[in-house]
Amino acid sequence: MLDIKFLRENPEIVKQNIKNKFQEHKLHLVDEVIELDKRNREIKGEVEALRADKNKLSKQIGALMKDGKKDEAEEIKAKVAAGNTRIDELSDEEKKVEEEIKEKMMIIPNIIDASVPIGKDDNENVELEKFGEPVVPDYEIPYHTEIMEAFNGVDMDAAGRVAGNGFYYLMGDIARLHSAVIAYARDFMINKGFTYCVPPFMIRSNVVTGVMSFDEMDAMMYKIEGEDLYLIGTSEHSMIGKFIDTINDEASLPYTLTSYSPCFRKEKGAHGIEERGVYRIHQFEKQEMVVICKPEESMDWYDKMWRYTVELFRSLDIPVRTLECCSGDLADLKVKSVDVEAWSPRQQKYFEVGSCSNLGDAQARRLRIRVKGENGNYLPHTLNNTVVAPPRMLIAFLENNLQADGSVRIPEVLRPYMGGISEIKKEQ
Repeated sequence: MLDIKFLRENPEIVKQNIKNKFQEHKLHLVDEVIELDKRNREIKGEVEALRADKNKLSKQIGALMKDGKKDEAEEIKAKVAAGNTRIDELSDEEKKVEEEIKEKMMIIPNIIDASVPIGKDDNENVELEKFGEPVVPDYEIPYHTEIMEAFNGVDMDAAGRVAGNGFYYLMGDIARLHSAVIAYARDFMINKGFTYCVPPFMIRSNVVTGVMSFDEMDAMMYKIEGEDLYLIGTSEHSMIGKFIDTINDEASLPYTLTSYSPCFRKEKGAHGIEERGVYRIHQFEKQEMVVICKPEESMDWYDKMWRYTVELFRSLDIPVRTLECCSGDLADLKVKSVDVEAWSPRQQKYFEVGSCSNLGDAQARRLRIRVKGENGNYLPHTLNNTVVAPPRMLIAFLENNLQADGSVRIPEVLRPYMGGISEIKKEQ
């Protein structure tokens, strides 16, 4: 959410930003907010004047009563009562106007960074850099569920009977590999100086609307019937929400947190052949990283965070690339975002395995997260990034570590989490 003062003073910048995000249907909101803001300030001014007049008249009443001028005092009391009625009317209007301003401001997108490429959708995202050499072996790489099934490691049919489409059972060595990747990612981030956390897996609606746009909320979140609770789509939601309505000491910044959680997503609009298997599902687990920092430090942290993910994937012998998200592909709260994509030797192309985002002060403003600095309170910047999100990450791992005989090599860094084994072998 933008600062109302910024919008008031820079309406053309806000409008151009909306155009850059190809959301022209929102342009009218800027003028509407400006008019509502003008009316809000008029109301406040009138209320302030009425209260000042009330105080002045109240003093007159006391003096008149003291002088025995009861009739004149009653006339003044009537004026005070009329003023009170008007104040109540204006206060009711003020609440309505402020609520309407908030609703519209929550829809206006955040100002994107000047470095973000302008493009309509993810087809216009820009490749930045490749890490590792993509390899296509001279033997067939089966579909990922076929690889898992060779180890008796997945059961989609049983999951379908139990929970429906978009769920899975992982078993045996594949389940162990899944947990090993999560544990390795946890320790990887702890070794980078991040504090490990397991957060609540449900959050209230005021946290949901504080951390994401309404469009994201509708497309992602599962609501708990009869309660003001939602299942989290990522632990970032809980981790940023942890700081709601807090004033934090500047000396404690940055907060660097890495969190584990299951994630639950509706995944509206999923389609296509690569939506089969465990690629796009309603339930998965993830290791996340979150940073809350001074505004002037957020871009440095942004670069550090996506590089951590690249480093982790390369340590598992998975080639990756980074893809800069264009303006039209950015969620409304994001200032800048980069996707990390892993190489798929089966598809002979890259696919998304993580996303790093700088949200500026948008989440902090919505959640009223403040920092106490030398020159007063200010809003920090918030950032989040995927460390790993299996089982999707397992697709990249299995394809890139599958050997000609059907066994899967375990990279050295992961072996301590797999009981020391160097490979997993097909079921006979």
